[in-house]
Amino acid sequence: MPKKFKGENSKAAVARARKAAQKEEEDRRKQAELEDEYWKDDDKHIQRKQQRKEEREKKRLEALQRKKEAAALLEAETSAIKAGKIVNELPLEENINRVVDAEGEARSVDDAISLLSIKEPELDKHPERRMKAAFQEYEEKNLPRLKAENPNLRLSQLKQMLKKDWMKSPENPMNQRHLAYNIKK
Repeated sequence: MPKKFKGENSKAAVARARKAAQKEEEDRRKQAELEDEYWKDDDKHIQRKQQRKEEREKKRLEALQRKKEAAALLEAETSAIKAGKIVNELPLEENINRVVDAEGEARSVDDAISLLSIKEPELDKHPERRMKAAFQEYEEKNLPRLKAENPNLRLSQLKQMLKKDWMKSPENPMNQRHLAYNIKK
């Protein structure tokens, strides 16, 4: 017959103690999960509200980051521009009020006015007299261009377009500066 043990097997005791510790740890973990589950707020509206709040905060931080980057780029650009600043100075016009006129000296008001007045080219008093000839010249010059642009229009339509252009043209004597026929000098 084999020998009887009076005590307990040390290896088995260690294994049982280890298993008991593992079971106790597992029970503690399950208890913590149950407690967390109990206190967890599982209302869908509150979860959605919390999610939207997190998204808003994330967007706000991203916008702030973009603003900082834009400000840094702007600062870099302005510093680069300031470094290579080019100054275009416009020539100053001479003040004609301070100029001493060497042409002559005025003793009367009429002489002073004629002396100070700017000499302008002679203005046409009767531009309507030159209109027919000027229109014919304008028509000869621009009718081929209009025909090329609009080949499928009739001649009357082309002439209407030409007349419309003529009314706005600077070549029209009525659009040029002129004096009234009865003005006094």
